[in-house]
Amino acid sequence: MAACAESFGRLLTADSIASARHAMAQNKISLLVIDLDGPAMAAGTELAALVRSRAGAPVLVLSPFTRSATMAELMAQGPLAYRITPIGADGLRDAVRLLLAPPADTLASAQQHLLDREAELNDLLAIQRSLQRALYGSEEIERMGARVCNALCGYPGICHAALLQAVDDGTLRLVAQDGRIDLDMNEVLAGRAALLDAPVARGELVLLDAPSKAGDPALTQLLEGQDVHMLLAFPLRGQPGGPLLGVICMLFDRQLTMSREHFSCFGSASQLISFGMVMSDLRHQNDALGLELTQVTPFDGLTGVANRRQGEQVLDSEIRRARRYGVPLAVIAFDIDSFRTVNDLYGYTTGDRSLAVLAGTIQARLRSSDTLARMRGEQFLVIATHTVAVDAYRLAEVLRQTIAATELPGADTVTASFSVAQLAPDEGASELVMRLEAALHRAKRAGRNCVEIAMAR
Repeated sequence: MAACAESFGRLLTADSIASARHAMAQNKISLLVIDLDGPAMAAGTELAALVRSRAGAPVLVLSPFTRSATMAELMAQGPLAYRITPIGADGLRDAVRLLLAPPADTLASAQQHLLDREAELNDLLAIQRSLQRALYGSEEIERMGARVCNALCGYPGICHAALLQAVDDGTLRLVAQDGRIDLDMNEVLAGRAALLDAPVARGELVLLDAPSKAGDPALTQLLEGQDVHMLLAFPLRGQPGGPLLGVICMLFDRQLTMSREHFSCFGSASQLISFGMVMSDLRHQNDALGLELTQVTPFDGLTGVANRRQGEQVLDSEIRRARRYGVPLAVIAFDIDSFRTVNDLYGYTTGDRSLAVLAGTIQARLRSSDTLARMRGEQFLVIATHTVAVDAYRLAEVLRQTIAATELPGADTVTASFSVAQLAPDEGASELVMRLEAALHRAKRAGRNCVEIAMAR
């Protein structure tokens, strides 16, 4: 503080929170400066109470980037200004003078301040809405992470975003990244555990408002070469105090003065992302469990029809039987059109009930010798024995009309696209399925809700 001593009529120093509180009780303090780079300034209720006791009077917090979480926590106790250290004498003098200057209380400046705050809050609300859309569905973590990073890059100033996942050995694995600059986060973090690992492992955010303040010349050159001027990272946890799930890291092409609302918004965003990671992991576990179940049961747990493994076994068996006895075999593939819209509009519970109703309705239209199998998601296969292509086409048309007329519980009616194929001589199951899928794609491109015949080559 010696660099800006001339800014004060009297300068008091304190080496502990207790002595600072005593000095404040005995003197009128125009500006309280807290240097977090010291053992006496550990985060805790006493330090929070010290800031709260200022009741809105000027407070300046000096913090190394590894202690920026403490600075963010103190913002909740009352208004304060901050500077990330190390900071030069000129920068410190400017910060002090700005805080000690009489407030500009003109109408124009007050109006501009309100407009700036409104724009800031609108941007923060917009990024939260974008993240909510990005996280909807809780797909595999790589796809979810790509959407999250893309959404974050829509915030003014963010030029790169990266999602990292904590792995069993305690390291961070890059899951996804996106940005307007040609930068690989693996290169940024290579061999730099102090940059994220140590603070984040303690469950703390990291704010580095100038690459040079990390004390790493190579990092400074790398980031400044891409016009990066600030780094902000938040730890991701499923619940407070829970195990570390990962880190969301944002790079900015400008220096932003972070407000309490900034930290609150990005903190809430990190909670949303943590929730998405947990849901993605649960879905992955459920899929793995479902795969195990298909090894012991021939039925799909949701619809009650044959599952994919059973459907493939029946198809192989019927192909062998058709070859042996020289009888025709036809297969119908169908896919519910735009079924994701049902999930998006009405929720996955309604979507699951709808699939079960549709499967039951189709099953009722088939012969006992036919097999209906759920192959994946909303795609099904009908294995029609002793059936030629023209009869399979007629059956597909009946099923198409049946689906379009079926009332779904809590949702609008849907349509389906169909493809039909008759087993060709010397054709195996994989070739037959490939023909069906190609015809199904043609039906989708033709406008959906139609039947395409998969012609043999």
